[in-house]
Order: sequence, then C-alpha cells, then structure tokens
Amino acid sequence: MLPLLLASSSVYRRELLSRLHLPFICSSPDIDEGHLANEPAEALVRRLAEEKARALAASHPGHLIIGSDQVATLEGRIIGKPHTFENAREQLLAASGQRVSFLTGLALLNSETGHCQVDCIPFTVHMRELNAARIERYLRIEQPYDCAGSFKAEGLGVSLFQSTEGPDATSLVGLPLIRLVDMLLAEGVQIP
Repeated sequence: MLPLLLASSSVYRRELLSRLHLPFICSSPDIDEGHLANEPAEALVRRLAEEKARALAASHPGHLIIGSDQVATLEGRIIGKPHTFENAREQLLAASGQRVSFLTGLALLNSETGHCQVDCIPFTVHMRELNAARIERYLRIEQPYDCAGSFKAEGLGVSLFQSTEGPDATSLVGLPLIRLVDMLLAEGVQIP
C-alpha cells in the first residue's frame, strides 16, 4: 500500500481519518483558497480539494494524498469560517430556523500514477430557532471560529440543529469517510 498523506492541518480531519486505523502523515498545502468569479459552491470545493492534494504531489511522490475542502451555504450564498465572535454571531442569527447546506469536496490523488478521484458530498442541517442569548452562550463555550458557518457539529453545535440529512455525517465535520473508503478501496487499500 502506498503511504497515506492528509493534505490538511485541520485537527478535525486528522481525528476523523484516524478512525480508519490506517497509518498516515499530515502536511498543510499552500494554495490560494479564493473563489473564482461566478464559481458555484460545489465546483469550488471540488477544485480546492483537488488543488490541495496536487499541491503536495511533487514533495510526496508515491503517496495517496487526501485533499478536502468544505463550505456552508445559506440561501444559495457561501458562508465561510467566521474567524471572530462578531462574525459568528451574525452567521448564526442569519441561520436561525433556516436550512444550511454543507458541501464537502474530497479528492484522493495517487501521486505515483497521477490518478485522481474527486467528489462532492452534500449534507443539510435544519437549524433550530435561535435567539441572541443562546447564540452568545454557545459561542462563549464552543468558540467555533475556525468552522464553516460557525458550527462545531462534533461538539455543542449539534444542540443548534433541529434535524440533519445526508449520506455521510462525517462530511459535516469536513472529511466524508464513507466516500473516502470507496476511493481508498478503488486504489487497492486494505481497510481493517
């Protein structure tokens, strides 16, 4: 089996990948994560996931490189990572009682052959009605400023959800393991 490389510095993605009990290393790709003019959200996450994987191919020959990228969308527009308390509060107020779609791009690049599998996995969250006090309590406790849409679903963020729907709950956290296993199997990786 070719060694696995996770093209990410995300602790959340690292924790998810470790669930597969496969040895892997991590390296952070240096790419421009900006949006192209009129680029749909699905195309954006697919492109960035692949670019992250390809950015490390030259420095890691003979590896299976996993790239992933995620955006949240609300009413058709992309909402990114908030980075600050104020931005997170605004995102959550806007999302109150709404449907938020998470799109996670996933790429698996065989840097030996150049073969790259790319997909986009959707996941939808139906939000509870949220008031300012509840949002502030959540933000003070969870501090999800590095999470798309200000949701840390693997923590207290789940309390903000009314319901969820999608093919793979791990895609909500940023690395869709069900689809990744399919890709790894296609590359001949033996999953325990």
